[in-house]
Amino acid sequence: MFSLKKMTVLLGSLLVACTAHAGKLSIVIDDFGYRPQQENQVLQMPAAISIAVLPNAPHAREMAVKAHRSGHEVLIHLPMAPLSKQPLVKDTLQPDMPGAEIERIIRDAVNNVPYAVGLNNHMGSKMTSSLSGMQKVMQVLDHYNVYFLDSMTIGNSQATRAAQGTRVKVIKRRVFLDDSQNDADIRQQFTRAVRLAQREGAAIAIGHPHPNTVRVLQQMLPGLPADITLVRPSQLLNEPQQSNNTSPTPEKPSIPRNPFHGIGTCNSKQALPPIPPTRALALIGESIKNSYVVHLLNRLF
Repeated sequence: MFSLKKMTVLLGSLLVACTAHAGKLSIVIDDFGYRPQQENQVLQMPAAISIAVLPNAPHAREMAVKAHRSGHEVLIHLPMAPLSKQPLVKDTLQPDMPGAEIERIIRDAVNNVPYAVGLNNHMGSKMTSSLSGMQKVMQVLDHYNVYFLDSMTIGNSQATRAAQGTRVKVIKRRVFLDDSQNDADIRQQFTRAVRLAQREGAAIAIGHPHPNTVRVLQQMLPGLPADITLVRPSQLLNEPQQSNNTSPTPEKPSIPRNPFHGIGTCNSKQALPPIPPTRALALIGESIKNSYVVHLLNRLF
């Protein structure tokens, strides 16, 4: 029979094991710098929620400073050219831009967004799918101590390939929370991000400071499962990166798709006899008794 000391060590070991296998969920809110009212509500959320600031937004510096002071990780949300035809904001990166112009735009962005430790793309399907264009970006970022969060607005993004040979670490978005502005759809996407983190160990979700998104996050964050830990993107730099080719994108919204189809059931031809509670407890006891942790404790004590 276990002593109290052995039982304490066993419970501690089990707790450490559960914590080590907790899913890591990172949430980044893009487009900061235009909506201080909603953005201030985001800054009231847990400090692990990170924010990405548009460098030429009217409130860019103000919101970056406020976010940093309240403990949130700050990223630069750098405009990059999309494939679709739409008006472009000032200093949008283009694949055919000279390296010197890309360097100037990134330098200005760093100056406009203080405390930034990472950078992600605003739109950008044309730019991020260009290997030569992204190589110029990564060569510039190599001179700054920042990571690149690929928003994955296109499936064949070249960001990871372009970063080879530089010190820039690339991580990838897995879920967009608010392609649809419907509360139910945002909740579904939030749940999808949680399930991905549980299944694969880590997931990054990106949203925007829309009133509906803020409201859903306020409702759902307090009820995160016990096996999910909120983390900053920088805490996922050494996590394996999964493919993301089928995800919807903000540039071309589509109906959110849930890839989880559940597990098939095996129907028995005849009813199985019930297991008495005493036998069930005995089986659990035998399993614990024969576990590696218990054998290790017996050797130690």
